[in-house]
Amino acid sequence: MTPPLKIALVSVKPGVGKSTSGLFMAQSLADRGWDPLLVDADKGASCLGWMQDAGGLAYPVIGQPITTLHRSLPALEQGRRAIVVDVPQLEDHAAIARSALVYADVWLLPLAPGGMEVRRTIRQLRVALDDARDLREQLGRSRDPLVEMVLLTRTNRPYATKTGPDAEFRNALTEKGFRVMNSVIPFHDDLYRQSYGYPIDTSGTTYPAAMAEVIEAWEEASR
Repeated sequence: MTPPLKIALVSVKPGVGKSTSGLFMAQSLADRGWDPLLVDADKGASCLGWMQDAGGLAYPVIGQPITTLHRSLPALEQGRRAIVVDVPQLEDHAAIARSALVYADVWLLPLAPGGMEVRRTIRQLRVALDDARDLREQLGRSRDPLVEMVLLTRTNRPYATKTGPDAEFRNALTEKGFRVMNSVIPFHDDLYRQSYGYPIDTSGTTYPAAMAEVIEAWEEASR
C-alpha cells in the first residue's frame, strides 16, 4: 500500500494562518477524494472548535496534543491517503512540534511577510527544525523530510509578485536556504477569519492550487 501524504504545518508563533491553512488544505484534499484526517495537535483546539461550530466538516478532525505523535499517528492512518497535522507553535510547545515533525514527510511552514520580528522568527524556526532533524536521526529515520516548503500567508496579492514587500520577503527566505512555494495565501478576512465555524468552501481561494503544489512536490520526492 502506498504510504499516505503526511503534512505537518509548523510555525514559531501564532497569527500566521496555520490552523486556517490546515483546515482549508484538508478540505482541498477532501475535494480531491483523498479522504484526509486532520489532527489538531494544538491545545488551543482551534480546528476542533471550527468542526464543532460547523456541525461537522467533510473530513474528520481529532485532537492529539501529545508529545508522542510519531508513535500514535501511524495507527490512525487506517488506509487514508492524507494526514494533516496542525502543530502548536514551537515557542510554547516544542516537544509536541518535534514529535509531529518526526512523523511527517512534508514540513509546511506558513509565514506572513514582515520585518524584524519575522527575521527573528526565521532564526528560531531554523533552530527548532534542526532539533527535529536531530530527533529523527536518533530514531533511525531520515534526517530530512521528503519536502520542506514555506507557504507565504496574508500576502498583498493572490499570486507570487516580482516586486514589492512580498517579493522581498520571498527573496530573503530563498537566500537563507528556504524553499518557498509559488502559491501564496492572500490576506482576505471574508474568506478566512469571518468564515470561522461554517462549512469550508475552498472556491475563490488559492488553497487548491497550494495543495496541488504540495502533492506534486511530494510525489516527485517519493519517486
